[in-house]
Amino acid sequence: MVKGSVNISLEDYHALLESAAKTAEIKDKFYIAAKELQVFLSFLTTRESLEKYVDEFNKQSKTSQIIFEGTTAKIELKNE
Repeated sequence: MVKGSVNISLEDYHALLESAAKTAEIKDKFYIAAKELQVFLSFLTTRESLEKYVDEFNKQSKTSQIIFEGTTAKIELKNE
């Protein structure tokens, strides 16, 4: 690793800090949304058989998959 330094304006530095804070906030919101979707999917599994739809989703999705552990649904990133 090479250490170095850069010079940026104070305005750009504050914009960078603000961007990092917004990114962290968005990441937290997506995490919460994913957890809520898992709860919803778990609820649906007790209502009707969704296995064929989940299998089709898992085949078509390039980035995530739905996995059921009993009646609990998990949304996970696919291993590449």
